[in-house]
This record gives sequence, structure tokens and C-alpha cells, in this order.
Amino acid sequence: MEYGTLERDIHIEASPEVVFDVVSSPEHLREWWPDTLEGTTQVGEGGRFGFGTGEGVKWVRFTVVDAVPPRLFSFRWMHEEGETAQEGNSNLVVFALEPDGTGTRLTVTESGFREQGWAQAQVLATYEDHYSGWGHFLERLQTYAAKVGA
Repeated sequence: MEYGTLERDIHIEASPEVVFDVVSSPEHLREWWPDTLEGTTQVGEGGRFGFGTGEGVKWVRFTVVDAVPPRLFSFRWMHEEGETAQEGNSNLVVFALEPDGTGTRLTVTESGFREQGWAQAQVLATYEDHYSGWGHFLERLQTYAAKVGA
């Protein structure tokens, strides 16, 4: 396996408009993914996601790359404080949405693991952590978005 790009694909019983809102607006993101979010999800802007609570919060920087409602939302993340997010210092996450029967087909792609310049062991560990994490959080997204769309 190459560990350069991961892809997860799910069906959500909600319209693409609802799913786009759920993956791109801070108030919805907090309901299924990060424990907290500081900043904005406007193109060219960003902030940081917080995972965990209290003293154990792990902060991860992000910058929104593109938003094409209700088809696509993307951001770069994991770049260091003070750095501009770009290929080589951050991973790119793309949420691609397509109508699918009565709901939406959501494909999440994350790339950039190899481009970070990490040792093979760190590439593998980060890839596996993110692959597992997306599995967990996409289940939460699926449930939450269906509830929002009901």
C-alpha cells in the first residue's frame, strides 16, 4: 500500500445542500468532528480544530482551500503555526458530494502524507490514524446529517 492518499466513501440520507452545510459550517462541524473550532470556514481563511478537552486539547491548524456549494469543500490542515498551508507542509482534505437517490454520496479524500517529508514510520502511523479516525467521524457525520436533513 502506498499510504499517500486515503479515500472514504459513504451514503448519507440527506440532500447535498444539507450535507455541504454540515461539512462546511463551524456550528455543524462541532457536532460530529472536532470538539471545538476556532476561526472561520471561509475560503482563504481558517483557524484551528481542537480535539479533546481541558489540558488535553490537541490543536490542529487549518486553512480553507475551496467551497463550491453543494458539491465540494476542501481545506489544508496540520501546518505549523505561522506557516502558510501549502503542499509539502499540510494535508489536503476534500469533501466531494454527489446526489445519490434520496440522499448524497460523500467521498472524503485526504492526501499529502508523503509530501510532508516524514520518515516512513511516521507516514504509516499518521495514515493509519487518519484512516481510522475518518471511519469513526464519518459514522457520526452520517447520523448527524441525516438528523439535520429530517
